[in-house]
Amino acid sequence: MDIKLSDITSSIESDLIDFRAFFKGTIKSDVPLLDMLTRYLIKQKGKEVRPILVFLSAQLFGSINQRSMIAATMIELLHTATLLHDDVVDKAHSRRGFVSIHNIWNNKAAILLGDFLLSKGLLIALENNEHTLLEVQSRAVQKMSEGELRQLKTAGLFNMTEERYYQIIEEKTASLIATCCECGAVSTTDNLEIHAKMYAIGKHIGMAFQIKDDLLDYSENEIGKPKRNDIVERKVTLPFIKALQHANQSDARLYKKLMKKRKKSSSEVQQIVDFVSTNNGISHAEEIMLEYATKAKNELRDIASPTSAGPLLQLIDFITHRSK
Repeated sequence: MDIKLSDITSSIESDLIDFRAFFKGTIKSDVPLLDMLTRYLIKQKGKEVRPILVFLSAQLFGSINQRSMIAATMIELLHTATLLHDDVVDKAHSRRGFVSIHNIWNNKAAILLGDFLLSKGLLIALENNEHTLLEVQSRAVQKMSEGELRQLKTAGLFNMTEERYYQIIEEKTASLIATCCECGAVSTTDNLEIHAKMYAIGKHIGMAFQIKDDLLDYSENEIGKPKRNDIVERKVTLPFIKALQHANQSDARLYKKLMKKRKKSSSEVQQIVDFVSTNNGISHAEEIMLEYATKAKNELRDIASPTSAGPLLQLIDFITHRSK
């Protein structure tokens, strides 16, 4: 399935252009170092999935407006701040093909920039009396922090189970994507039932999104060799969990031990990839990802007309079929 993001976003292209200008203006600073950091940050533009989700959700129930713009900007500020902090915690060398900010400047600069972005999000909400958006997004921050800490404890003990995995990805990833969909709806309708339904739809999309991310680490894609970061970093995700469930006991023990190893050779990393593939870890994880995507689509069709839901339905397909 060949879906281009630009085709999906054609109905909101002018809104995305306005959003980029609004976002850029929001983070502008007269502090020279801060301005240099934010200009470098803007160059690292990703797919903008979260603002796109806000706008596509907003237009299901009305016209994209200033509230939608504020909601998208707040979420992008929050998301960018968490990425900066994550890169410091994970000692990541690069982000979206650019050297990480903490590697060019230092950890302090990256953390303070993240704090600056979070404060900007709070100020935008307060200056515009957007208390509902602030409340919804504050809950997401709490959940994301809980998910990070839960993963930290689980990784340290190496006791990841399938149930814990779902809980962690719901908190770390799905909660913010759910918040995008809810905030989009909040900006164009006062119907509380719709807000709750959009949050639930977004949560399913977020679960599918993260499982797809975890699958990409095991994929054999044509666009260049996957980095296998999860395997190198000893991160146990759904494909590996599912493979362990379907492998015989001695193989499961052997590959658990291999995954725990701190420094793995490239051949050992490949052995883990082959083990996951042979024991249907990839196909079972894909099945679960598509179940979440189908739930999101079905619930979306229940509350929106086929015409207005079209772009968001396409985005769900894009998320589950992307190759990077």
